[in-house]
Amino acid sequence: MTEKYKNNPILLVEDNAIDVDLTLRAFKKRNLTNPIQVARDGAKALDYIQKWDAGEQLPVVILLDLKLPKVDGLEVLRVIKSHPKYDTIPIVVLTSSSESGDIERAYKLGANSYIVKPVNFDKFVEVASQIELYWNVLNNPLN
Repeated sequence: MTEKYKNNPILLVEDNAIDVDLTLRAFKKRNLTNPIQVARDGAKALDYIQKWDAGEQLPVVILLDLKLPKVDGLEVLRVIKSHPKYDTIPIVVLTSSSESGDIERAYKLGANSYIVKPVNFDKFVEVASQIELYWNVLNNPLN
């Protein structure tokens, strides 16, 4: 990962407290150094646009659940990917939905990746490792 993004946060958009805890534990087990910001619903995720406009650091990646209260994940994806200043932020859909319609809509709206949540912790650590490796080491961000 380039030095410029070493301390940029990862934005986790997830309403399920168990999944938030699982994600945080998986990243901690992987010794991920990026801070994790958590938005517990789609409206809070969209509030980050105002924070970024005010100068808050952009996330290196957004991990986005689809089934969210207030504003669903596909709408969050649409809004961020249609924003001229933030459309290059990588968004990984991390959801329990394996429905082909959700997958297709997510990619059409600009998702960079679509991952179906695993059910056990060891698998989740493996997913966290892959996210860390790709988005923090291999990927060259445009931002």
